[in-house]
Amino acid sequence: MDEYLGDIAAEFEDDLIVEEQVAGSSSRATNVGKVSSKTHALLVNSKQRGNPLLKAIHNVPWEYDDIIPDYQMGLTSCALFLSLRYHNLNPDYIHDRLKKLGQMYQLRVLLVLVDIKDPHHLLKNITRVCILADLTLILAWSSEEAGKIIETYKIYENKPADDIRERGESSSYLRLIQALTSIKPINKSDAMALIDKFKTLKGILRASEFQIAEIPGFGMRKANKLYTTLHTKFCR
Repeated sequence: MDEYLGDIAAEFEDDLIVEEQVAGSSSRATNVGKVSSKTHALLVNSKQRGNPLLKAIHNVPWEYDDIIPDYQMGLTSCALFLSLRYHNLNPDYIHDRLKKLGQMYQLRVLLVLVDIKDPHHLLKNITRVCILADLTLILAWSSEEAGKIIETYKIYENKPADDIRERGESSSYLRLIQALTSIKPINKSDAMALIDKFKTLKGILRASEFQIAEIPGFGMRKANKLYTTLHTKFCR
């Protein structure tokens, strides 16, 4: 493992209602969200007060505001939050929310918390709603993960496309990603976030557990696993 990472370091240095929402979607480009008194802040609908996902948002400022969506990550992006357990009890809820949202925002995310044992049937219907209403469907399996997703959208609000563009398959960048994702809890998004934050493998190795844990998508448990793995002496 040491030799492998060392080599990389060297190289790297319900449809009608929904259809009504879709009508005229091509003209939505000029519709933007509310301008906050703190333009850098994530705006949160007051009805989301008490949602556990807010406890996971540490890296961007946020404030309650009178907005139509649940979260506004930028002037042209927003998110609606939906728990599958709640959707199972109130199937018309999401349609009512979409009706109020109208054609606002260019990027509209439906963040779904998967909190039931057998979600497949509900997710099939929700996927259809998202296709018809021009929504980006994102799933989260915990409140912490949901919070980090919202936080990441806000963090990358003004980032250029180059920051998330895939690099060439033969590059040392991809080799470093492959090495990092070989550590069990680290996925490709985690690896990309690590490189974006610390730039090089040397930078990642020098980072403390606390610094790693602050990266969106990480926590102390995942940070501890990565830190321990990278600093363990491997014997042949």
